[in-house]
Amino acid sequence: MRRLAVAFSGPSNSGKTTLILKVAQKFINDGFKVVVIKHDPANKAKFDVEGKDSFKFSEAGADVVVLSPTKTTYFSKSQSSLDEVIRMLGDFDFLLVEGLKTLDLPRISLFRDKIDESYLPFSNAIATPDGQAYDGIVSLKVDDVKSVCEWILQNAKVV
Repeated sequence: MRRLAVAFSGPSNSGKTTLILKVAQKFINDGFKVVVIKHDPANKAKFDVEGKDSFKFSEAGADVVVLSPTKTTYFSKSQSSLDEVIRMLGDFDFLLVEGLKTLDLPRISLFRDKIDESYLPFSNAIATPDGQAYDGIVSLKVDDVKSVCEWILQNAKVV
């Protein structure tokens, strides 16, 4: 397994999730195992269903693991570091991280309309609809998934 990691950042509605999905699908179609970590800074994501046993256990304060024939779901009541999560993941080829802009990973920042310069100190490349260049930072077209994947293969960090 390659164990290569890269991150994606950008303002809300800049296309991060759409691009990550396209990149993940391309790598999966090429036979690679892909893991995606999404940052939820506002703690808004909901993953369990009220009334189900796992929800009740979690509401009681327990960490919960649900094992089924096709997946394993882990609900933790504590924050984990990226290194802790990577250890839990086991083998993978590509780890795609959405958000966590100060995390020490090679990073593509996406911009739909104008470039938000506050992201640039953390960016190794930018992706825009037209491939707009900016101050010597590698520029990619957000819809050119092949080029984005090539950039990832050349720049991702082994974790």
